[in-house]
Formats: sequence, structure tokens, C-alpha cells
Amino acid sequence: VQLQASGGGQVQAGDSLRLACAASGGTFSESVMGWFRRAPGKEREFVSAISWSGGSTYYADSVKDRFTIARDNAKNTVYLQMSALKVEDSAVYYCGADKRRRTTYTGPTYRSSSLYDIWGQGTQVTVSS
Repeated sequence: VQLQASGGGQVQAGDSLRLACAASGGTFSESVMGWFRRAPGKEREFVSAISWSGGSTYYADSVKDRFTIARDNAKNTVYLQMSALKVEDSAVYYCGADKRRRTTYTGPTYRSSSLYDIWGQGTQVTVSS
């Protein structure tokens, strides 16, 4: 099972991008999915997550009200719509999947990278001023 992240690019501050994370070789339609990012010289940090049902979403404070996570189970894909991008959003963005199905966790668990068993290869987002 693999995750393929795409949609990154180089944009100006204030622009929008939509990242996609597509699963192949299996399905994650009933699994928690998350997005993390790593900027140069920094630790990987949580960005957003969506529950297995899609009914709950979680965001880092730094992206709340600017980013939206959504899932399309028919396409086995999770999206991260990023708006009002800032220079500090520049990073490699990774998607991750929880191998467990139909499992609900407490809020902080969704923000922990240890929840996610499978990771995509990352897609670069560069925001210039």
C-alpha cells in the first residue's frame, strides 16, 4: 500500500494550493488520514487530520481558518486545500495514514505523527513574498 502526495508548487503569498494524497494498492477509506510538514531546519509538525468517517477534522493553530482537509473515499484520496498561504507555510508536506480501520481517538492523538503507519513521499510547497 502506498500514498502518493501531489499538488505542491511555488506560489506567492496569499495564493492557494490544493494538495492531494492518493492511496494505491489498498484503501484508507475507513482510516484516519493526516497531513504533516517539515520546513528546513525544523521538526516535522502536524498540519491537519480527518477522522475515518470524515465527520471530524483537526488543524494546527497556525493553519486554522486557512486550510481545509477533506476526503473523497470514492477516489481513495484526501485533500488539503490551502488558502491565504504565507511564507512560513513553505515546507515539504507529507500525508500519513493510520492502518487501523474505523477507529476513533482523542483529539491530541490525531496530532501525533506516531498514529500514522504509512507515509507518502512528500510534496514541496514554496511560498514567496
